[in-house]
This record gives sequence, C-alpha cells and structure tokens, in this order.
Amino acid sequence: MMAMLTAMISTSVVSTALPTIVGDLGGQDQLSWVASASLLTMTASTPLWGKLSDIFGRKLTFQSALLLFVVASVGAGLSQNVGQLIAARAFQGLGVGGLSALAQVILGDVVEPRERGRYSGYMGAVFGVATVAGPLLGGFIVDTDGLGWRWCFYVCIPLAVIAFLVIQRVLKLPKIKRDTRIDVLGAVTITGSATALMLLLSLGGKEFDWNSTWTYGLGGLAVVLLVCAVFAERFAREPILPPRLFRNRTFVLGSIASLCMGIAMFGGMIYLPQYLQIVKGMSPTASGLMTLPMVIGMFITSTASGQIVTRTGRYKIFPVVGLAFVAGAMFLLSQLHTDSSKVLIGADVAVLGVGLGLTLQILILAAQNAAEPADLAATTSGISFFRNLGGAMGVAAFGAILSNRLSAELKDALASAHVRPPSGTGTALGSPDAIHALPEPFKGLVLESFTKALETVFMVGVPIAVVGFLVVLFLKELPLRGSAARQAAKGGDPAATAPQGQPPAAGGRHARGFEPNGLRGDQELVSVAPVTASANGAGSGWNTGNAGTMGNGASTEPVQAPAPPRPRPPPSPPTPLSPKDR
Repeated sequence: MMAMLTAMISTSVVSTALPTIVGDLGGQDQLSWVASASLLTMTASTPLWGKLSDIFGRKLTFQSALLLFVVASVGAGLSQNVGQLIAARAFQGLGVGGLSALAQVILGDVVEPRERGRYSGYMGAVFGVATVAGPLLGGFIVDTDGLGWRWCFYVCIPLAVIAFLVIQRVLKLPKIKRDTRIDVLGAVTITGSATALMLLLSLGGKEFDWNSTWTYGLGGLAVVLLVCAVFAERFAREPILPPRLFRNRTFVLGSIASLCMGIAMFGGMIYLPQYLQIVKGMSPTASGLMTLPMVIGMFITSTASGQIVTRTGRYKIFPVVGLAFVAGAMFLLSQLHTDSSKVLIGADVAVLGVGLGLTLQILILAAQNAAEPADLAATTSGISFFRNLGGAMGVAAFGAILSNRLSAELKDALASAHVRPPSGTGTALGSPDAIHALPEPFKGLVLESFTKALETVFMVGVPIAVVGFLVVLFLKELPLRGSAARQAAKGGDPAATAPQGQPPAAGGRHARGFEPNGLRGDQELVSVAPVTASANGAGSGWNTGNAGTMGNGASTEPVQAPAPPRPRPPPSPPTPLSPKDR
C-alpha cells in the first residue's frame, strides 16, 4: 500500500505545479506533453508488467518498477529543459504502471478472494487519499519558500525507498517455475496500439485539430496494430493478454465497467477543479480541499464494502449501487451554476466519492476471483489497463466538449448582450487569474458561459455511467474461493459449500492441490470423514474407507486400510483306524 500511495501521489502532485514548472523551464506550447507523458506510458505498459511478473517473479518485477520510478523521479527533478522533463515523466509513468498493476497482482497471490475484499478496501482508501493529497502537496511545495517545484518529484523518493526496503524484508512469495516465453510480437503490437490511441486522445484538439491528417494517421495506426495484436495473441505460446480472457464473461464485463468508470471518474476529477478555480475563484489549494468530501466518501465506502465482502462473500451489489451513485453524482454536478454554495458542491462530490469507493476495487476482485490462477496477473493488469484507458478517453473527450461548448456559449452570450470582448482577448481564455482580471460585464458572461459548458461535460458523463451500471447488472456473482474450504474444515457439508457448477471433492488424492478435470486446486474441498470403529470393535480413530483421512481433519494423506485377517485352512479329515487298533 505504501508503494501504491507513492505511485498515485506522483501522478497528481504535479498538476498544481505545472504553470510554475513551465514558467521556469519555458515551453508553454509543450505543457500538454508534460501532463500526458506519464499517463501515456503508464497505460501502455500496464499489460506488460503482468506478464513480466510471471516470467521473472512478482517481487523482483515489483522492486524493478519501484527502482525505475525512483530514478525517473530524480531525473525529473534535475531537468534543465522541458524536453528532459517530458522524457523523465515518460519513464516515471512506466514505473507507476508497474506499481499500480503489480500491487493488485501480489495482493491476489497472498490473500484468498474471500479475505481479499478487506484489503481491496484499504487499497481503494489509499487511492482516494492520494488523489487529493497530491494536488494539496504540490500546491504547498510550490508556495513554500526554499523548496520549489523540483521537490514535487523529490518528495515521493523517501516513500519509495522505504517501500523498497519493507518489501525486501517482509514480502515472501513462493518461487514458482513457469515455462514462460516473452511474447515480443504481442508486446510490440499491444503497446504500439495503446500508444497511438493515447497520443490521439491526449494531443487531439491541442497539438493538432481533430479533423486533421494526424488524427486519421494515429487512428488508423492504432486500428492496424490492434488487429495485428489479435492475431499475435492467438498464435503466441504465452500471450500477454490471453484470448481466453475475453471468453471469460466476468473479465469482459469488468473491463467494460472499468472503462466507463475511468471515463466518468477522471473526467469529473480533472474538470471539477477548473469550475472551482475559474467560476468560484478558489485557489489551487482551496479547490483541492473542496474535494475532501469525495475522499471521505471513498474512504468510508471502500473500507466498509471490503469488510462486508469478507464477512458475507457477496460483492455484486456494491458495483451496481456504486455506478448508480456515480451516474447520480454526474447529474448533480451538471446542475451546478455560478451561485452554487460550497455545501452543495461538497455534497455532490461526496456522492461521487461514495460511488467510486463502492466500485473501483470490487471490479478487480470479481475479475480475479473468476480467473484461473495462471491468468491472475494478466487479468489484473487487463482491468487496470482498461480503467486507465477510460481515464485518458474521458479527459480527452470532456476537454473537446468543454472547448467547443465554451466557444459556442460565449459567442451566443456576447451576441445576446450586445457586448464586444475587450481588445486582445477574443474568445480565448487564459489562466483563472487572467479571467478574474477581465472587466465587467465581459467577465460575468465568461463565467456564465464556462458554467454552461461544464454542465454539458458532466451531463455527458451520466449516460456513460448508466452504461456501466447496465453492464454490472449482468455480472455473475461467483462464490469467492477460500470460503468453502474453511466451512468444510469446521464440519460443514462440502456439497453445500462447493462453488457453483463444481462437485465436492473427496479427501486423499482429491484434496487441495490435486486438479482433476482441469479444476483449480484452490477450489477443491477437503472432506472430513467421521471417526468410526473397526469391525472388531477396536476404535482406532482412522477411517478405513476410500478417502483415508484423519478423523480430526489434521491430515489429508491417504492411509492404507488394515489387511483383513487371513482365513484359517480347513481341518484335515481324520485318519481311519486299522483293524489292529480297533
């Protein structure tokens, strides 16, 4: 969780410091690259980290991602120009992609699904805290004399070093030999397709027009590489994203729901601070504090839902209710206006936090529970990939909608009020401080137009969240693995506690670890045979049936039944007496 906190803070701490960074290094035209470089590499590399952990081991791969993150953070802090900073941010995104994906994979390795809900709740709480702590920390560092923006990259290094040492000392994972080869073609095509799509979504409408050669070129490249990736994965011996995952109903539905969740979540979290700073006139630090209700809602619902899942084994209800809350929150945010009170804004973002807390980690838990143990890493990284991809899509799509609607609303407002913009401004807007320095009545028209444009942005998020809600309705709730075995150990009926569609296993060679007919060993149940007396009345405490297990359940090793008594030979017939003996 410490590594997860480090990764999430690093992605958000720089947001409030970007204007200062660009002002110091220059390159205002490359601001979007600084912001999107880490998101691009994080999303594109997420599926690769899961497969690398299968090849080289979870612990080594996780520590490698942590080390890459530390080196890239130092490089970002030492950057002397924007080009160096963009390169360092790209490598930083590679490390963050490994940390965010492998943290969930390792959790799936060391904790059984029934207990995993509790820890998934803690992970969700860490995510929520880092989301708000990052911008607040960045604003504090920039405003503090003697620190400066470079400490936005240095501040996470001590946490990463501590996490590295703790992992080295505490994390003990069994070494599993896997006959795994690197899927080079799949890595190139999957990463290339994701990179082309991320470049299109991140830079479209900023660096180039949507209706341009760059848009069609990047879009066509993404499609071609995606088709090549499908064929590469179908014929690869050890694919990065095995095609069988897409025959898994839970994985497919979880991926679609995560995509919708990422669009709504990142879109709302990115553009809500703009409303607070531009329309309400708040400082970056104050706008970050206004998101505290969302963090509190995420923290409470994430931890509480995890505890309930661990105790009851039921999880489907949480993403269903959570996505309904997200849809409702997006609708409430679309009703904000220039005079909305802080209490109303806080209540709206709290509803969004409740929905996110109920959904984010439970979708990963459901996908992990439905996956084969060999596909755990690929499943987890796949769900994370679609969530990050949804975030990039949400930021890009909502940004395009905001720009187009703002331009249209401002032109209509100026025409209706018969007001001409001040010389040198036109309809292009600057920073929040520049907007608040505009003369009236032009300033009021700008704020009103921005609010209406933002209403459209949040309203678009409503049907996206509704699609996610409808998708999770079809999610099949499978029994969490691990619960049945404990109930059987307590003397319960194995037939009643076996996962749906699987017969209860017997003891002995059918106990945990034996995998007949392709069933996973961790889904097999160990039956406990009653203690019976032997045929001769000597109660030995051993079962002489086929299972051959200890009566007290202490062992599942087969015990040979005692051999039956050997039959006595029939008596020989008496020898007839001779006449003399008579």
